[in-house]
Amino acid sequence: MSKFSLVAMGGTFDIVHKGHLTLLSNAFNISNKVIIGLTSDELAEKKGKHPLHKYEQRLENLTNILLKKYSSDSFRISKLNNDFGPAVLEKEVQALVVSDETSSQGNILNKLRAERNLPPVEIFKVPMLLAKDGKRISTTRIKNSEIDIEGNSLSIDK
Repeated sequence: MSKFSLVAMGGTFDIVHKGHLTLLSNAFNISNKVIIGLTSDELAEKKGKHPLHKYEQRLENLTNILLKKYSSDSFRISKLNNDFGPAVLEKEVQALVVSDETSSQGNILNKLRAERNLPPVEIFKVPMLLAKDGKRISTTRIKNSEIDIEGNSLSIDK
């Protein structure tokens, strides 16, 4: 039996990599149902991100990846036009799954939930996955051809 009945997490998921998959598997390991906030193109731009793929393509890619491992009734993907989406509105959300990089969001979320008289969520922090070179796996590093989606080095040491 899972620890939670509903958890939330979010991301841009432009190039889905091993770090994303680790975050997702942790979310599914602790909950029966996962709400995944998928950053809208507008929010990504506002945050200074420049995804290679538009929202619709990222949604399709993420859905296809999830359906290979999880049933369609175990997750819901919600378009994020702000930092929290459904996690700040839905009383049933019990935890927020975050990486080390985004862990501060949990405190902000709980403050917003308190303002709406909603119970606080538990913050479930997943350590950042490191590439073979000891640095974190990230979409930016993949775009820069430093590593592949598994975290293997691509650049030649000088």
